[in-house]
Amino acid sequence: MVGINFKILKIKIYILYIDNMDLTAEQIARVLTNYKNKRERENKYYHEVTKNNEEFKMKNRERAKAHYDNGYKEKKKENYNTNKEFLSCKALFNYYKKKDKIDTFKEKHEEKYKMLVEKGVIN
Repeated sequence: MVGINFKILKIKIYILYIDNMDLTAEQIARVLTNYKNKRERENKYYHEVTKNNEEFKMKNRERAKAHYDNGYKEKKKENYNTNKEFLSCKALFNYYKKKDKIDTFKEKHEEKYKMLVEKGVIN
């Protein structure tokens, strides 16, 4: 699975939302600054207050345990098994890419190459 930076994605969505409004450049800058300051305040509050609260710790542990007990392991295993062939193709492609032998990969593994093109890994 490709790692997604949700913080950047959230900011980009926020910017798109702002762009749809008719605001001046100064207003947009002020809104983004306010958003950034709010996120910094929330982060600081979490690290200084919430994280050290025993009640929060217990609730968080219970939530994590419930998540794990709710079939997390089985879901991950099922997801891996459904994508096993794709993941192995991708790893093999990255090996050939690292060695600068993508043409050799195309020749030796035509089916795998087609699968990666269909999935959008290769353009």
